[in-house]
Amino acid sequence: MIQWYAVVEELASFGATIYTCSRNEKELQECLEIWRKKGLKVEGSVCDLLLRTEREKLMQTVGHIFNGKLNILVNNAGVAIFKETKDFTAEDYNIIMGTNFEAAYHLCQIAHPLLKASENGNVIFVSSIASFSALPSLSLYSASKGAINQLTKNLACEWAMDKIRVNTVALAVTLTALIEAAIKIRILCTKKK
Repeated sequence: MIQWYAVVEELASFGATIYTCSRNEKELQECLEIWRKKGLKVEGSVCDLLLRTEREKLMQTVGHIFNGKLNILVNNAGVAIFKETKDFTAEDYNIIMGTNFEAAYHLCQIAHPLLKASENGNVIFVSSIASFSALPSLSLYSASKGAINQLTKNLACEWAMDKIRVNTVALAVTLTALIEAAIKIRILCTKKK
C-alpha cells in the first residue's frame, strides 16, 4: 500500500487529478479521506484487477471522468507469493501472472485510445529488481516482472508514433504491510525448523 499511496499522493501534489483503485474498500476509503483533507483531487473505486470485467469497467469510468483522454496510466498492481518453484500451484500462477502481467497488459490495451487522444500519453509500469536478479522463492514473481520489462520496450516502440511514452521503474523491496507479514511468516517458519 505504501508504494501505491506514494505514487497517488506525489502526482496529486503536482496538481494532477487522479483516479485510482484498490481491491480493499476500507483501505481505499481511508486513503481518499486523507487525500481530500489535504485538498488533493483524488477519486477512486474498488476494483480487483485480476478480473477482466472489472478492468474494463474501471477504464470506462476513467474515460468518462477524463472526457475520453488520459495523460498517465500507472500500472502498479502486483502480488508476490514466496514459494520454491516446485511448490507453485496453477492457482498461484494465475494469481501472479494475472495480477502482475495480464492486468497491466490489458489495461494498456483498453487505455490506448484514451492515451492517444491526450496527445501526450504516458504509461508507467512498476517492475522490480527481481526482474533481472535471481531471488530465492520468487521465480513466478520475477518472471512476471521480466515480462513487464519486455512489454515496456515493445510498447515504447509501437506507441511512439501515437505520442505515448512508455517506461518502467524497477524497484527494490518496498516495505508494505504485505511484505512485513511475509517477513514475519518466514521468520516464524525458520524458527520452527
